[in-house]
Amino acid sequence: MVCQRVERAEIEHCVPALGTDRSQARVLPRHTRHSRCGSRSLRETTPQTKDKGDNVSTVVGLGYLIVNTTDVEAWREYACDVFGLQGVELGPDRLLLRMDDKSYRLDVRKSEVNGFQAVGWEVSSAADLEALAGTLEADGIAVTREGVEAAQDRQVSGLVRFSDPDGQVVELFYGLKKDKNRFVSPTGARFSTGTNGLGHVFQLVADEEAFRHLYLDLLGFRLSDYIDFAPGFTGTFTHCNPRHHSFAYAAAPPPARGINHIMFEVEELDSVGRAYDCVLGGKAVLTSSFGKHSNDEMLSFYSQTPSGFALEYGTAGVLIDDATWTPARYDVPSYWGHSRSGG
Repeated sequence: MVCQRVERAEIEHCVPALGTDRSQARVLPRHTRHSRCGSRSLRETTPQTKDKGDNVSTVVGLGYLIVNTTDVEAWREYACDVFGLQGVELGPDRLLLRMDDKSYRLDVRKSEVNGFQAVGWEVSSAADLEALAGTLEADGIAVTREGVEAAQDRQVSGLVRFSDPDGQVVELFYGLKKDKNRFVSPTGARFSTGTNGLGHVFQLVADEEAFRHLYLDLLGFRLSDYIDFAPGFTGTFTHCNPRHHSFAYAAAPPPARGINHIMFEVEELDSVGRAYDCVLGGKAVLTSSFGKHSNDEMLSFYSQTPSGFALEYGTAGVLIDDATWTPARYDVPSYWGHSRSGG
């Protein structure tokens, strides 16, 4: 396994959420129109040939995340006061966090341990939900079709559940509730969600091939590109809508495995800067300084959430047009910044 050749120290040096210093990346040539600060870009490339039999993803985006925490109030202060999400309290042991017209995007629940309870991927319809459930079952994956009570708890119209190769609970759903009340950010942030989902998830895994098979062969995600973080340590970035990547993964040894970070994107660079000032002022723990990623060109920084994993908060990420996109390969994750020191 690739992960057996990579030590945890190497991962901490290479993964942006854990920090590192880097030089300019070398990438395969492509025709590119770059973004300006605070705006998004759509890269133009040589047309990508697609066979008529290619799968079309019925996953349309990252819909919600269910998070466990030992401190719900710390999450409210972190997410609302620093990053501009709107909190909807459901008692002392549960907090819903909004970032758009949906009733929630993060569901934070009191627990004895920190971490992820579930990752929720959205599909377009009941028919798509059943089709994907059948595809997973045909591949030998146990799928639970949840009833009305579980769907109501998630505020969705339909829900199925399974575990990924590392045991992380994954949910597929359709029909997430829209809130009748307008989303109001405490900091004035406007999040880039809509048809591109809430953001992305980066997971450190045991078996890269198992995750490639699950997400690309079965769930229909498409390859965006690769980053060679270090010898024997490569990140694979995939998309299911125009967002550059909604799910990314890399093989890692056991102590580092799990969801390394999630990403929220906002529309304005000023929103990133104001949050960065709050973090530098001590309102959260900075894990990687402000920088620019090589593959999706995101201008962002990373901080530690109250549940222990990292949050990337950024703007101006690349959008993909599948009719013209050609995957590339990079040798560093960032053109500049994203230093572990926070400097």
